[in-house]
Amino acid sequence: MRARELGIRVGDLSPGVRGAITDVEGVRVGHSTIVRGVGPLVVGEGPVRTGVTVVCPREGLARDEPVFAGSHRFNGNGEMTGLEWIREAGVLATPVAITNTHSVGIVRDALVRAEMKARTDEEEYWCLPVVAETYDGTLNDINGQHVTADHVFEAVDSASIGPVEEGSVGGGTGMICHEFKGGIGTASRQLPEEQGGWTVGSLVQANYGSRSMLRVDGLPVGRVLGTEIIPSPFEEEAETRQAGTGSVIVVLATDAPLLPTQCDRLAMRASIGLGRMGGGLDDRSGDIFFAFATGNRGIPRAGGSEPPATVPLKMVTNDYMTPLFHAAAEATEEAILNALLAAGDMRGRDGILAYGLTPELLLGALEEARSRAPDTGTPDRR
Repeated sequence: MRARELGIRVGDLSPGVRGAITDVEGVRVGHSTIVRGVGPLVVGEGPVRTGVTVVCPREGLARDEPVFAGSHRFNGNGEMTGLEWIREAGVLATPVAITNTHSVGIVRDALVRAEMKARTDEEEYWCLPVVAETYDGTLNDINGQHVTADHVFEAVDSASIGPVEEGSVGGGTGMICHEFKGGIGTASRQLPEEQGGWTVGSLVQANYGSRSMLRVDGLPVGRVLGTEIIPSPFEEEAETRQAGTGSVIVVLATDAPLLPTQCDRLAMRASIGLGRMGGGLDDRSGDIFFAFATGNRGIPRAGGSEPPATVPLKMVTNDYMTPLFHAAAEATEEAILNALLAAGDMRGRDGILAYGLTPELLLGALEEARSRAPDTGTPDRR
């Protein structure tokens, strides 16, 4: 069950039709999920709780019609490949993939192979894929490197424009968020016509945060649902890592005609959504955000021969960036909450158990948090 199905309205803007990053026309998402084995950790054998998620920015190959893109490093204890060329040229010409920390290289190389396989021309080809990671070693045999090229091909081949599966799927399979089971989440915002009418979608891989910091709709539900009530996977004897370690990856998409520097600015606003949920304050968390914009067509084909000297472009004026910033923050906040609600319980290596945040738990905690809050005379955000 998703946040809006529970009557939780995050922010003031309206969602898109699907409430997903795929509300941005042409954007596709695919997953490959790997779950096998139980019991004690045997490196190279399992248990395995991992996978890969891909976000494709266009209907066809991104290299045939690239998009402008940008990024933001909120805390750099993590990895996202390909960013130097994004910073330099501002152009994305591959899918964006998210996986676990020790499978980044495998996924990156597989994306190159997938692009080469899909080529129908004889021109010289090169690419610098964007691949991000978060650490799933609390539940997964991360050092076994169980993600293969075939899993990447499966995620790319399954990518679709429809509803996005959330929770313990794809790259989010083994992730933990605020000491609950985490994973993949998505949400979107549709701006009213007077603010441009554009759509902003967010997809997150949520694997960060401590329980006490979790906030929903501005309320400290993590203090209500303390680890004495719902145990933390980090308190189990087989786990030595501390709560708050991990990372969060945010991918933002919009159909607004943004230039690369504006994509950078949009990516920064994912920080607001993360902060509203109680994240962004841990040194050992890699909080890295990426944004791309599909609103300009005709950007020259990556690696194409005889490109034009110039192309006509559109640009959102700065005054109209403000509602896009609000949309990015709200969609990211709701995407994280959707990831938590969709994840469910998961038992991983060495029997470590991460409990899911159920709708009943969340609604009860919200009610309790409201009853504890002092009466300030301000209206309920619901």
